Amino acid sequence: MKRIFTFILTCTTVAVYAQNSSKYQLVPFVKTMIGTQRMGHTYPGATVPFGMVQLSPETDTISYERNGKYNPDVYKYCAGYQYDDKTIVGFSHTHFSGTGHSDLGDFLIMPSVGKLQLNPGTADDPSSGYRSPFSHDEEYSEANYYKVRLAKNNITAELTTTARVGFHQYTFPESDDAHIILDLMSGIYNYSGKNVWTYLRVVNDTLVMGYRQTNGWARNRTLYFAMIFSKPFYRHGFKSYAPKEVYRGFWHKFDQTNNFPEISGSQIRAHFDFKTTEREQVKIKFALSPVSMDGALHNLVSEVADWNFDKVKAQGQQLWEKELSKIAIQGNDELKQNFYTAMYHAMINPTLYMDVDSLYKGLDQNIHKASGFTNYTTFSLWDTYRALHPLFTIIQPDRNADMIKSMLAHYDQSPEHMLPVWSNSANENWCMSGYHAVAVLADAAVKGSNQFDAARALEACVATARKRDYENIGTYIDLGFIPDTSSGTSVSGTLEYAYDDWAIAQLAAKLGKKDIYEEFIKRSQNYKHVYDASTGFMRPRSSEGDFHVPFDPLSTSNGGFIEGNAWNYTLFVPQDPEGLIKLMGGNNRFVNYLDSLFTMHLPDKYFAETEDITRDGIIGNYVHGNEPSHHVAYLYNWTNKPWKTQERIRMILPLMYKPAPDGLGGNDDCGQMSAWYIFSALGFYPVTPGSDRYELGSPSVDQAIIHLDNGKNFVIKVTNKSPQNVYVSKVMFNGKEIKEHYIKHSDIIKGGDLIFFMSAQHK
Repeated sequence: MKRIFTFILTCTTVAVYAQNSSKYQLVPFVKTMIGTQRMGHTYPGATVPFGMVQLSPETDTISYERNGKYNPDVYKYCAGYQYDDKTIVGFSHTHFSGTGHSDLGDFLIMPSVGKLQLNPGTADDPSSGYRSPFSHDEEYSEANYYKVRLAKNNITAELTTTARVGFHQYTFPESDDAHIILDLMSGIYNYSGKNVWTYLRVVNDTLVMGYRQTNGWARNRTLYFAMIFSKPFYRHGFKSYAPKEVYRGFWHKFDQTNNFPEISGSQIRAHFDFKTTEREQVKIKFALSPVSMDGALHNLVSEVADWNFDKVKAQGQQLWEKELSKIAIQGNDELKQNFYTAMYHAMINPTLYMDVDSLYKGLDQNIHKASGFTNYTTFSLWDTYRALHPLFTIIQPDRNADMIKSMLAHYDQSPEHMLPVWSNSANENWCMSGYHAVAVLADAAVKGSNQFDAARALEACVATARKRDYENIGTYIDLGFIPDTSSGTSVSGTLEYAYDDWAIAQLAAKLGKKDIYEEFIKRSQNYKHVYDASTGFMRPRSSEGDFHVPFDPLSTSNGGFIEGNAWNYTLFVPQDPEGLIKLMGGNNRFVNYLDSLFTMHLPDKYFAETEDITRDGIIGNYVHGNEPSHHVAYLYNWTNKPWKTQERIRMILPLMYKPAPDGLGGNDDCGQMSAWYIFSALGFYPVTPGSDRYELGSPSVDQAIIHLDNGKNFVIKVTNKSPQNVYVSKVMFNGKEIKEHYIKHSDIIKGGDLIFFMSAQHK
């Protein structure tokens, strides 16, 4: 406990914490450092709910390549920040939250004094460049605010944001050589050739505009900016690290390195110089746009009219307070810190992707206007369809509908005419398997949270699922499974397609489309085609139907699965648990199988198979850090031992979530890990998105009130709660006992009281 409280209440943050406690009820419980250590891949910087700008420190600049080969350290820096690092390179404006892949880190800014250094230097020798050592004792972060003292030059950096504007405040020492460095080369997931082109134009001595085009994970991404200083700079300069580009178009007639008004090239850094007095503050407003430089400037002027840093910080925190207050819980401080940090992480992504005038760049690279909806991007759908979007159907129904409209716009603009798989910034990244946007659309429609054209949504779902030339869909349709000769993830791909097909069937049933329902409900049974009764596992098989040999159900390297093994994926049939239990030999065998998943010991050799596999997020062979296992603990509800679901959930919660930098047992994956926590802490979980059911578990909150958008409240009460009382002896809803092990979405939306009666003994 000493470590946790040292992290939460350092001597430098007590005053700020106390101040905020008097102003906000819930913001003080958000601990943005949670997940910044090890594999959580969150960032501690400033952002507003679902904001376009994520302004956060970078603690290193790791190249994708090292000595011409893949650099495994890239994986550590998916969010740009690692808690164990000792130096800060600068502060950039775009970040993914909790992903297992890297990109972004656009427009890095770093203040310095003294001799100008445009090279970042190294962590081992920060004096060799502009990076600076820092201490966590002099670092503080909260929702929409980050502060740190850069020890190298004794500069205090403070960051806050609006939806489209990053607001920097740097407190300098006295100096005739104070600098603001703008690094257009820096980025997350950097490699030679990622920067396609950058352009920078100095409009006057306070306004700079430009853009950056990159070819990273998103293969064709352009982002524009407008940057305004609170104080005129007396000198500026550029340096290109691709020398042949410096004079392109100017025939050597100008010296572009000093006070020239513009520069373009692929590898550029710029500096802006000031004279400062002791403790003078130089402020920067830095706006982004997916459309144009003028769009960025319009965003800046519209969202931040003056130089009041504290006002912008407060306005952003008020937005967070509003979103966090959608669920009011009772419990101890540690519980609230876990819960409201999970709420915070759940409402960072997807991110806004349009200017204040509703213009945005579409997947077709043309400029579109979002008519009647807010356009979003950053759809990590392999992760977030499971719990994040179902959470939004309860606490963010209007915003979730806009996200679905954004997906339908993606479908309209897609040259492949498909719904998004993993999309970001007018790009389809094609990451992970399945076509899980269909589950998000079906889930919202089935639950009645469909302020969108459901018939058009069904059309898009069907077109996506019939796309024969995409990732073995044609073979899957013809054979009823994906053969291992066609894909290295043939089994998991088959299972995910089968679930998505079931989701499409539910949407078709909702709309009375019987022929489509029959087609896809039949396809949803394809999971049976990769089950091997002789071993009791899902298993790769050839196009001739032969099961793959050799076969090790614990291995992740023998093919057939993505981010898991046969033991995990055999349980991935969320659309038909009853059918799976029958297939696996009935209740007793199924319960024994589930038990073994949590209790077995994985030998070290299985963790050595790939560089990315660690023991983070693993209990036995249950991998909580990978999403395909997120429904597993709730599967006991379909057996004669539902009390084991309650037992497992209350075991998982404190092991995988705690209020510390290493407090997430795996990548947060754009809020999915956090959404699992929120649901499970409340006592129910959406095992099968596309259904209106939530499976009951064992709540860890003392009480919760979900404030619904329709003005009603859904109240969760827990009697006899204690660390020992993990079992549910009875559940009452609006005065009537629930005999089933689930509650329906329609019950939640109507409001009422759900009461859990807890016990130390199971039934």
